[in-house]
Amino acid sequence: MGELLHTLIQRPNFVVFVILFLWGIYIMAAHPNLVKKLIGLYIVQTSAIFFLVAFSAKDGATVPVILEGMAAVDPVGYANPLPHVLTVTAIVVQVATLGVSLALVSAIYRKFGSLDEDEILEQLK
Repeated sequence: MGELLHTLIQRPNFVVFVILFLWGIYIMAAHPNLVKKLIGLYIVQTSAIFFLVAFSAKDGATVPVILEGMAAVDPVGYANPLPHVLTVTAIVVQVATLGVSLALVSAIYRKFGSLDEDEILEQLK
């Protein structure tokens, strides 16, 4: 238990990731309002992006550009560009998902006159 606590103190960003992720899941599960569910989804997606950024951080690393005439390349000194590319892709997907979801919620509100999930399901019966 002491070793786990020591690890968590050394990496508080992972603790924040877990808290944000679980908070977003709770919001999506507990609230019947569709806009609040979208806010929960946005928090979950943001926590995943935060995890990618925190996981890809490397002290003293430089960009992975190999110039002509370099004899030996030590991979320890370079940052991996893949997490950064995935982060940018995740942000684009997050914005697109949120935009489409808000458009669908707007259409649902125009049709049913409510954003409450229980009221909408009751009208569908």
